[in-house]
Amino acid sequence: MKQARGIIFVFFVLASLVAAEHVIVAGGPSLRRWEDLRVPEDQHDRWWANFIRASTLRMIEIRRAYGREAEIVWFVHRNSYVARGREDDKPYTDWIQMQADRRNVKLIWFNTSEEFLNGLNDRPNGSIKTFDFFGHSNKYAFMFDYGSDIMAASTSWLHERDIPRIRSSIFDRNAYCKSWGCHTGESMSQVWRRHLGIPLEGNTGATTYVPVGQGDMPLGRGRWVR
Repeated sequence: MKQARGIIFVFFVLASLVAAEHVIVAGGPSLRRWEDLRVPEDQHDRWWANFIRASTLRMIEIRRAYGREAEIVWFVHRNSYVARGREDDKPYTDWIQMQADRRNVKLIWFNTSEEFLNGLNDRPNGSIKTFDFFGHSNKYAFMFDYGSDIMAASTSWLHERDIPRIRSSIFDRNAYCKSWGCHTGESMSQVWRRHLGIPLEGNTGATTYVPVGQGDMPLGRGRWVR
C-alpha cells in the first residue's frame, strides 16, 4: 500500500513539472486579386494581417493571465503568407518571424494538415493549457488557407474527421480551447468534445475580424457555444 501511494505521489509530482503551453494557430489570408472579383459583401482579407494581429492580441491576454514567462507555441500556415507577400510585394513571413522573436514565442511554420498534426501531437502530455484558432472555417473544418491556391476554396484544412488523430493526452484536463473562425459551434465543437474530452468554444454564426484593427478580439455574430 505504501509503495502504491509512493508511485501515485511521484506521478503527480512529475505531472506538475510539465511546462504549460499555450497553442495559437493562425491560418492564412486570401489573395486580393481573386477576392476583388467577388461582390463586396463576400470579400475577405482586405488586410493581410487579420489572423496575425488577432494572434498577437491573444498573446497579450495570455501573458496577462498566466504570467510574462508563459510559454506560447504559434503555428502559422506559411504558404498563405508567402503567396500574399508575393502579391503585395511585402516580406510577410519575415515580419511574422520578427513578431515571434519580439514576443518570445515558439513559431512553428506548417503547410499541410499532416505537418500541423505532427507538430501538435509532438507537444508533451498534459502540456496544452489553452488552444486558439484564428482563420477561416466552416462548421466542419478549420481552413488553414482560403483563396490562396484556389479562389474561394481551401487546399489545406483540419476536418472534424481528423480530430480523432489528435492525441487527447497532450491537453491539460482543464484546457480552454476556442475557435475564432466562422460556424465552428454548429458541428466541429461537438466532435472535438466527443473525441478529446474537452470543450472547444465556437460560434454558431460568422465571425468578423474588423475589431482586430482597433485592438479588440474578433466578434461572433451568432452564439458562442461549447
